[in-house]
Amino acid sequence: MLNKEYIKHKAVHNAQRALITLKWVLFSFVVGILLGVVGAAFHHGIDYVTEFRKAHYQVLFLLPFGAMGIAYLYKALGYEKDGGTNLVIASIQSDKKIPFRMSVLIFISTIFSHLCGASVGREGAALQVGGSLGFTVGRLFRFNETEKKTMTMVGMSAVFSALFGTPFAASVFSMEVVSVGIMHYAALLPCVIASLTARYVANMLGAPAPFYEITSYVPFNLITGIKVSILAILCGLISIVFCVTIHKTGEYARKFIANKYLRAFIGGLAMLIFTLAIGNQDFNGAGTFIIEEAIQGNTSWYYFIIKILATAVCLAAGYKGGEIVPTFYVGATFGCLFGHIAGMSPSLCAAIGMGAMFCGVTNSPITAFLICLELFGFEGASVFLLAIAFSYVVSGYFGLYSSQKIVYSKFKSNYINKKTE
Repeated sequence: MLNKEYIKHKAVHNAQRALITLKWVLFSFVVGILLGVVGAAFHHGIDYVTEFRKAHYQVLFLLPFGAMGIAYLYKALGYEKDGGTNLVIASIQSDKKIPFRMSVLIFISTIFSHLCGASVGREGAALQVGGSLGFTVGRLFRFNETEKKTMTMVGMSAVFSALFGTPFAASVFSMEVVSVGIMHYAALLPCVIASLTARYVANMLGAPAPFYEITSYVPFNLITGIKVSILAILCGLISIVFCVTIHKTGEYARKFIANKYLRAFIGGLAMLIFTLAIGNQDFNGAGTFIIEEAIQGNTSWYYFIIKILATAVCLAAGYKGGEIVPTFYVGATFGCLFGHIAGMSPSLCAAIGMGAMFCGVTNSPITAFLICLELFGFEGASVFLLAIAFSYVVSGYFGLYSSQKIVYSKFKSNYINKKTE
């Protein structure tokens, strides 16, 4: 009798698991399709306004006024206290709600920021759009709190994959970035399905995945290992400088220029004056064409410094878009410079710099490694892995996202549960 009851109990339990799995497969697939469309639209929107700005330099004169318009838009829609990506991360850690209007606002304001020529990225916005829409789907279908958190991660993975073209990394990033030291593996299957589906849809809609061709490799030996380690350590330190500069610039701007409209005007004006002074748009927008140049072995020694400052000023002014692509810009240009100085392939060093910098600012080593493999191929896997490991440790407890928690120490297997600095 007991054996029959046990078998019946197990059968019911297995059936419930199967239904739960089926539910996540279906929802992840549908969300992947929907957010693949959103990601493709985002991709085309940013590309269009970027090309328009390059062809009509007069648009740059919007810089002093663009951030003012964004600030007014957020106020008009009742969302003055913009938590950004931090709110998305916090919602996964706790029970904070993500309003649907967040996705609309960040979508519009990011495209407008790129039109004006602000030095911002787009993947940070992708995380916000995806997280907001994923949370909204969970709320509409009356998911419980735990399931809504999973849906938030699913949405983040889907739009990140659609927009950036790295489905493997996107599947993992939303699980890894929330709490450093642990992974939310319960979200693995839905994140993978949504990520792969969104990438397929985006590709079908004309948003192909990027791939950078490294011009030359070097054999992996002791000398190469030492040079790569030095580059990674420097990238880890620069990632600290990047994070501190972004945070402190915004903090001081809010402290000394309390009026957000005046702050927006001054920041935008500073970016405009600088752009007109140098006579090109190398530091406006995401700067993906500069990343491509660095991968080809071409850069100027000061580019990584200027990009850090330009991004900090534009974000402090109130422009939207995120910091991830500027992070790649900084890593690629510095890595290329290091390669020239160290007598090592500048192209390979630029790729290493991108992966190491991304790891340093996000504290997400697995995602960083997968991004390198998807963007550059497997031939440089050994040097990518070594560089990311060093950068992860050297960057310490600093990070772009103040809501991110370091659950376990990077140096010992100790539970510390502290927020990034």
